[in-house]
Amino acid sequence: MKYTVRILALALTLFTVGSCTDLEEEIKDGFTEDFDPNNPGVGQSGSGSSDGLNAAFSRLLNGSAGHNSYFSIQEVSTDEAVITQKGGDWFDGGIWLNMHRHEWGSTHPALNNFWNDAYGGINECNRLLDAGGLSNDKIAQLRVVRAYFYWRLMDSFGRVKIVTQPGQDAPQSSRIEVFNFIESELLAAIPDLPTGKQAYARISNLGAHAFLSRLYLNSEVYTSIPRYAEAIASADVVINSGIYSLTDNYADVFSPDNEDDPEHIWILPFDEVTAGGMNFAQMTLHYPSQLTYRLAEQPWNGYSTLEEFYNSYDNADERKANNFVVGPQFDVNGQPILDLAFDPADQDGAPVNYTPEINQLAPSGSRQAGARMSKFSFKQKQRSNMDNDYILFRYGEVLMNKAEATARLTGNWNNPTTLLLMNQIRERAGVAPYDGTNMLDDSEFLAERGREMFQESLRRVDLIRFDRWGDAWWEKSQHNDDYRKLFPIPNTQILSAEGTLTQNPGYN
Repeated sequence: MKYTVRILALALTLFTVGSCTDLEEEIKDGFTEDFDPNNPGVGQSGSGSSDGLNAAFSRLLNGSAGHNSYFSIQEVSTDEAVITQKGGDWFDGGIWLNMHRHEWGSTHPALNNFWNDAYGGINECNRLLDAGGLSNDKIAQLRVVRAYFYWRLMDSFGRVKIVTQPGQDAPQSSRIEVFNFIESELLAAIPDLPTGKQAYARISNLGAHAFLSRLYLNSEVYTSIPRYAEAIASADVVINSGIYSLTDNYADVFSPDNEDDPEHIWILPFDEVTAGGMNFAQMTLHYPSQLTYRLAEQPWNGYSTLEEFYNSYDNADERKANNFVVGPQFDVNGQPILDLAFDPADQDGAPVNYTPEINQLAPSGSRQAGARMSKFSFKQKQRSNMDNDYILFRYGEVLMNKAEATARLTGNWNNPTTLLLMNQIRERAGVAPYDGTNMLDDSEFLAERGREMFQESLRRVDLIRFDRWGDAWWEKSQHNDDYRKLFPIPNTQILSAEGTLTQNPGYN
């Protein structure tokens, strides 16, 4: 069903919207009709690469920075992001409420979308590898891309099929078997990968080592065997290379013109013209915020941040101002933007004011409530697809991987090496270092990692590793259901597998 929304050019905005997740609203009147972007595609684009690998690499864009696939399940299931039901908007049969409450089921469409996105990428890797004619470095890169898809599947679902030939079926492997496959593929690929700084939107041997540092850091979760020494060794290869560094300005790492940032190790080259799929502005901003950024299309007013997570940042933390949009909102002329369909109980009335406090998860979540996600910042006159490169691996994460692995290996969260590494992150953020009076423990480490890595699809992984996955947070009860550390294998996939896939324990 299509809903019509009329936007008045002088920022008197009347919205009569039904289901916001029917993403086909028709926008009429106002600036939208003569939209003329200042920069239609600010970055480079891997989609135009002639190296023969783009069919595989471009598959990584699917679901990584958009709604209803990998990004959604990794974020909405955690304590850093939420999709509230705003009356008739964003109910969607309760699937996002269930995701927040850890009450998801095997028929959740985002799980099936993610599964298809991952195996679609694996199939492209297999097809290119099978076709032959590739140099050793290209073969190695494809093996790493395929391993990354399998890491996503193994981390999220556990037991999956390891398919390495086009048209091939395979038996369902255990989580440990998938882990071992991923590790072996990375180790086998490293000698043939390009060395040093990676080509744009591609990977080098250092990207594989960054990947290994993450894999080994989570080894105890995946295999019950801790491998912190290996996580440190892999991180050290990246750190000691001298190729990467922390970017002086945190915001620059994620901006619309962030291509070839010195912190980037492996990125996804989203581009509003040639490589779409990053839709954060649409996903998080309120409908009339179209007038603030002169967006080509009306946002969807879906995603926001939990108040407790927002408040975990010190007010002096530069990341807080970069990562969130809060407070009264204005159009490009400095006039308040209005939502004339505002909630009668909202004390702000029609002027849009993003308040960190959210009144409720459902059924009447305030349309204006919640800090909005802006880490990957917005530009004026942008299209629904954004230009920012999305990050799979960056130097800041590698520093924290080594810091955590060192603390766990030594049993000391205030190990000098851990403090040295974490204080590099803290210094850039403009907040006090950890020292004898400002001590680290596991809870504070997790909080600091969350503040740094917000919106990078790692919070679920981190909460599980720190054994906080079952904790209570806003509108989500405490639970001890270890089986929920994995998602259910999509019911559609089990039915189509004709007995060769079985469901994860605990799920019907």
